[in-house]
Amino acid sequence: MIITVIIAVALIGLAVLLHPGRGRTQGGGGQALKRRFGPEYARAVADHDGDTGAAELELGKRVKEHGFLTQQPLTPAARERYMTRWAAVQEQFVASPQQGVIEVDALLARLARDRGFPDGEPFEDQIAALSVHHAHYVQGYRSMHAAAHEPSGTEDMREAMVEAGSLFQALVSEQPVSPPRQSAPTAEAKRRGQ
Repeated sequence: MIITVIIAVALIGLAVLLHPGRGRTQGGGGQALKRRFGPEYARAVADHDGDTGAAELELGKRVKEHGFLTQQPLTPAARERYMTRWAAVQEQFVASPQQGVIEVDALLARLARDRGFPDGEPFEDQIAALSVHHAHYVQGYRSMHAAAHEPSGTEDMREAMVEAGSLFQALVSEQPVSPPRQSAPTAEAKRRGQ
């Protein structure tokens, strides 16, 4: 009888250890994080060399730290200033792509800060907070930031500018912006071989 109880307890313990939901983050586990973060989930898994558990812990930590952040509204005048500046920077890009991406990087950092996100120092804090609320658009900002701070070809800078436009629209808009549909690989994905 004692041996049977010991075996039963051991089997229950083994079942708990092997249960597929074990080790998942709070708030719905891996599937919920995949839905919430979309392409950012895949990036986190890749950054953790395929370790979904580590990626989910990181993403769960982001949600815990930034999930309750309330985005501050922009005044109509501030919205207009940002839209005017965005148009001017796009024109500047034609004459000086490098200066254009530097300006867009700074513009996005200011806009995110004005909407209530961390101020961008360090950049990783701001991108982590943005990823919780705008996961489908942060890769464009990440590409823009890289192009502004590392040597990049004109085509990479152009792609970064286009990708960053989605985050700009999401931040400057009062209405939620639908996530983009699957599109061609980004410049960074091409470099990574994805």
